[in-house]
Amino acid sequence: MFYKYFIVCLLIILAILSGTNSDCGCSAANREERAKKYERSENSETSGKKNDDDDEQGSIMKHAKDYDNMSLIPGGKYHVGTNEPVFEADHEGPEKEIEIQKFYLDKFEVSNSDFLEFVKATGYKSEAEKFGDSFVFKIFLSPETQKEYKDFRVLQAPWWFKIKDANWKQPEGPGSSIDDRLNHPVVHVSWNDAVAFCKWKGKRLPTEHEWEVACRGGKQRKLFPWGNKLMAKDQHWLNIWQGQFPDVNTAEDGEISTCPVDKYRQNDYDLYNIVGNAWEWTSDLWNGQQAKKENPDRVKKGGSYLCHISYCYRYRCASRSQNSEDSSAGNLSFRCAKNFD
Repeated sequence: MFYKYFIVCLLIILAILSGTNSDCGCSAANREERAKKYERSENSETSGKKNDDDDEQGSIMKHAKDYDNMSLIPGGKYHVGTNEPVFEADHEGPEKEIEIQKFYLDKFEVSNSDFLEFVKATGYKSEAEKFGDSFVFKIFLSPETQKEYKDFRVLQAPWWFKIKDANWKQPEGPGSSIDDRLNHPVVHVSWNDAVAFCKWKGKRLPTEHEWEVACRGGKQRKLFPWGNKLMAKDQHWLNIWQGQFPDVNTAEDGEISTCPVDKYRQNDYDLYNIVGNAWEWTSDLWNGQQAKKENPDRVKKGGSYLCHISYCYRYRCASRSQNSEDSSAGNLSFRCAKNFD
């Protein structure tokens, strides 16, 4: 009997040790294999099973006050960041334990309809409108327009064109409109625009830590809001790029651009599109050095419909990126937070 128990224990120990090797994830070439490794993890539980902590968090959310389409995010101690960064230059790690107070977070990204209501009530003019241009991704531009604006591209990302009169009302420039996408996230909004909207609503932008805690939905050390497997249950859980970036989007998820803000429910906190669809501004500076700048960089989270594992594997909860406060683009949006009263 003791011999059989010893053999079982030995096999368990060997199985655990065999899973401890990990690659550094430092280069673009190994990102896809790195993602597959995560998906093979025994912790990629998104087959529908829940642990006790999940049940507890779900119970909290079930009894939370539904405040103006917001979810109550429980306070407490959480892990944020990762010890297995994909983009080390983004300072995704190391993982650390933080503590937050409970707070409310919008279930949905701010929609075009929401922003239109704000503009009608206040007469607000976005920074893209004031500047007279914003950045549009190349697949939404005709060959003639791309040729005309070939000298107005982002040097490190030549698929982005600075287009005259592109803004939240005309996402692809003159001739485009939001009439058929009022329930899509508002885009071409700067950090300053987002702050102005949140103040009007009596809210604020979430901190980076609050955003990440909310993204994880009560789970620990998971890649995505629902777990580790991108295509859990062989379903699409978010709006990102499929195909070959930046030239071919096969749109296997049914979307070429943004999708409705209420399309993908992604975790037990009842949050929709917190990863994918559109980048979301947070209140935090990119680093301490930014505090001295006139137009500092702010943290954005969640990735967008233009993210692909080969280039922008940033639709993970731990991933982060940045733009200056006055930046705007066709994949940049936000959602609001509010202190718990």
